[in-house]
Amino acid sequence: MTAHDLRSQLASLTTEAFRPELADIDRLPTLDIARLMNGEDAGVPAAVAGQLPRISAAIDAVAARMSRGGRLIYAGAGTAGRLGVLDASECPPTFNTDPAQVVGLIAGGPAAMVSSVEGAEDSDELARADLDALKLTPEDSVVGVSASGRTPYAVGAVEHARAQGALTIGLACNEHSALAAAAEHGIEIVVGPELITGSTRLKAGTAQKLVLNMLSTITMIRLGKTYGNLMVDVRASNAKLRARSRRIVALATGAQDAEIERALTESGGEVKTAILVLLAGVDGPAADRLLEDSGGHLRAALARASG
Repeated sequence: MTAHDLRSQLASLTTEAFRPELADIDRLPTLDIARLMNGEDAGVPAAVAGQLPRISAAIDAVAARMSRGGRLIYAGAGTAGRLGVLDASECPPTFNTDPAQVVGLIAGGPAAMVSSVEGAEDSDELARADLDALKLTPEDSVVGVSASGRTPYAVGAVEHARAQGALTIGLACNEHSALAAAAEHGIEIVVGPELITGSTRLKAGTAQKLVLNMLSTITMIRLGKTYGNLMVDVRASNAKLRARSRRIVALATGAQDAEIERALTESGGEVKTAILVLLAGVDGPAADRLLEDSGGHLRAALARASG
């Protein structure tokens, strides 16, 4: 593609549109710019709301595959790639997932998290190589993320994953995008032109973050990683999380501190097991067996224990 062709393509994208009414924004008082920016951001949730049926269908498809051992894999470049890596990296401490269960791929590799890697986003071959290194299976789900919906790395990742039989989701911020068209589940959150022309780390980035939050969080709810709205699979890897673990057990059971300490000790610090020990009146090994027989779902394990 020539420079002229690329320029014409970018000019046609909503996310790249120039807004003449903001041409003097740099002359405004700081508070007025902040109000403008806040007003722009306020419209993002409504744009996401318009795509909720598509988002929920994608989540159900991902959860079904992950329940059979599949992985959730994000692939993107620049801001989109960083958001995927961020979401993936927060799943182990929040939901006690294996680090290999939710994976973020960014064009250019880990170095691209903190600095630009020239040309990486333009390479669909790089996307194929990154996915091949993960040894994709049909149980895996690959989410291509790109504000423009045309980034070769994201589109290439989705096309390659679909050819391998994996579930594919394309998350873009422009209508009629190549990325959404390439995926089994196309999600297009159209947030409109940015406050700063083409700076898609703004509204588009916010929209992508909201959708990725939904994809991972609701998938984990479907997989039994929560009990109500409590993070019962939280990994207590520091003092704050150990305190949170005790509080979660208290909220779920109403037990006193001494009982909570006993149950956590008996369950090796596993919150979900400790709750089952207290609510079902079983010992740690029995609680572990109940959870294993229930696929890790605490409510199902409680029903087994009482039935």
